[in-house]
Amino acid sequence: MNHHYFHCDVPLSPAAQARIPVLQRIDLITVRIPYIRPFSTSVHTWAAKEALLLRLESDGVVGWGECVADPDPFYASETTQTVRHIFKDFLLPLITPGRTLAELLDSWSPARGHGMAKAMVENALLDLIARQQGVPLHQLLGLTARPIQSGVALGIQPSIPALLDAVADAMQRPYHRVKLKIMQGKDVEWVAAVRQAYPDLPLMADANGDYRLEHAPLLRELDAFGLTMIEQPLSYSDIVQHAVLQSQLATPLCLDESIHDLDDARSALALDAARIINIKQGRVGGMIESLRIAALCQQAGVGVWSGGMDETGIGRAFNLQLQAAPGFSVPGDTAETSRYFREDLVEPGVVLGDDGYIAMPSGPGIGVTVLEERVTRYTLNRERIL
Repeated sequence: MNHHYFHCDVPLSPAAQARIPVLQRIDLITVRIPYIRPFSTSVHTWAAKEALLLRLESDGVVGWGECVADPDPFYASETTQTVRHIFKDFLLPLITPGRTLAELLDSWSPARGHGMAKAMVENALLDLIARQQGVPLHQLLGLTARPIQSGVALGIQPSIPALLDAVADAMQRPYHRVKLKIMQGKDVEWVAAVRQAYPDLPLMADANGDYRLEHAPLLRELDAFGLTMIEQPLSYSDIVQHAVLQSQLATPLCLDESIHDLDDARSALALDAARIINIKQGRVGGMIESLRIAALCQQAGVGVWSGGMDETGIGRAFNLQLQAAPGFSVPGDTAETSRYFREDLVEPGVVLGDDGYIAMPSGPGIGVTVLEERVTRYTLNRERIL
């Protein structure tokens, strides 16, 4: 065990000292946008993205946040309904004009967990503040723009031929890596087929917690395929058993759902439970906590990447801004918008360059324009809070 990671200091982003403006209007908006094709994990299949958006307005400037929670509890315990409750009853009353974001986050700490709810609010405030200052969000966060590596995640397919077709379709664009969802019964043989067809393709496997420690011999068979990583093979709540499993595998393990905050990342590094960490800013409490996790991992020489939750263009823009941080060394789940939606809520959408890189949006805030008429078109429910 490496005790160093329990004690090393990880400072807050400069954005934590930004002050909350006076808010004249607050809206919670639920939108539902059909996916071009359903997306399946070992847990569930989704046919559409149902997202809870937070719209803040101050002196004619609008900031947006997107909650990554689903309407169901099949990925995480938080849902769009729990987020509404936590936001309205516990987080909103503490949003006081003039206090810093660091003070706000500290005031939220008695509300245990609920990182998705907290991230939605922090995101909207960061976007609003950056837009008011006329600067890109990455600049507010103290980061320098750079081209972002791209990656695509392929859901569970009905057959191996269908999987090979899906990989072939993805490889028509110059993605830097491909991630395959796996589950019990759709794992070794399926990965082997892709590796045989694409010997040099940077390849990951994501299990979404579908295995137990007793499956170590089966997971060890994946060592033969030169994978970049196996992501979250064991329980969402586990770190210790992943450490045991990692000691038995040559392939690096990546923790995703086990990492809810900086302290979880400290524990994972100290136990060598993860040699790569997937930071989903919308799950770990927002951009400021994500940057602390990335800095800790960089100190440890552990790569991090930005995981996706099939967000609309609003959430996707936050993920792009985050990846300006130097610790993000592994291609993330950032794919072209056209893979998911025929029409998104923002412009411009995410498009790959000829080299597979994505240009950092350069406008103020998250760098994209939220098209409110499209938001209205896909709205299921709109609640004005203020």
